[in-house]
Amino acid sequence: MSEKLNLNQKIAELDKKVEWFYSDEFKLEDAVSRYKEAIKLAKNVENDLNELKNEIEILSEDFSK
Repeated sequence: MSEKLNLNQKIAELDKKVEWFYSDEFKLEDAVSRYKEAIKLAKNVENDLNELKNEIEILSEDFSK
């Protein structure tokens, strides 16, 4: 699911997942699975950010020549 979202959408989805832990809907029984989902999405966001960083660095090198 998260692979089809753009970076902003992924970050918004991650925010929603984190907010759940502070909401009235929080249930300890669901916490582990929701935590795993949030970690997976956070890693996906981190990968996207690293790709953008690499792309920016490449573009910066091209412009400095």
